[in-house]
Amino acid sequence: MIAELIVREVRRSLSGAAWLPVAFFLLVAAIVPFAVGPDAKLLARIGGGALWIAALTAALLPIERLVEPDRADGFLDQLALAGVSEESVAFAKITGHWLTFGPLLLIAAVPASVLVGLDGPALLRAIIALAIGTPALAALAVTVAALTAGLPRAGSLAGLLLMPLAIPLVIFGAAATGVGQEGALKLEAAVALLTLAGAPFVTAAAIRASRT
Repeated sequence: MIAELIVREVRRSLSGAAWLPVAFFLLVAAIVPFAVGPDAKLLARIGGGALWIAALTAALLPIERLVEPDRADGFLDQLALAGVSEESVAFAKITGHWLTFGPLLLIAAVPASVLVGLDGPALLRAIIALAIGTPALAALAVTVAALTAGLPRAGSLAGLLLMPLAIPLVIFGAAATGVGQEGALKLEAAVALLTLAGAPFVTAAAIRASRT
């Protein structure tokens, strides 16, 4: 059942504007050189942070369709009646959300890194950091989507909730692109694991609360 739910999430995303988060990611990376100027050293110094800000906004874009449509049409209630736990639903949604933007974002990180002035070694470190951190970004997005499902102006509220929660990931992920920052990468991995471990349970509790 979990595999079927994951496939459903992926198909639903691909049937819509699945390219939009990646396009937005590249657009943010393309704007950075115009904002800070042609200084290569400055671009390389802030490039990792720019990529992570772009990744955060890419994860945030589809947040309104992650949980609310299923809650509104009663699909989540049908799953509960069928004996599917909310934790399983949450895990499927997190996995499906990451599959629709994470791999494409890692591919898009190559041209984006060129745009922000990262060299080869820094590009490799940035891709490793994004590979570790983007599943946690997907988990945070689904959790916040569940917490705000059914509320007025849920999209704006979700953004306000997600960004502070993602600060540790952004800080350690951006720092991990620098030379000799293995410690930052380990801290990012620890934060990502903690987020992934707790997100399904928080999301499940939010889904159950939305029924009351």
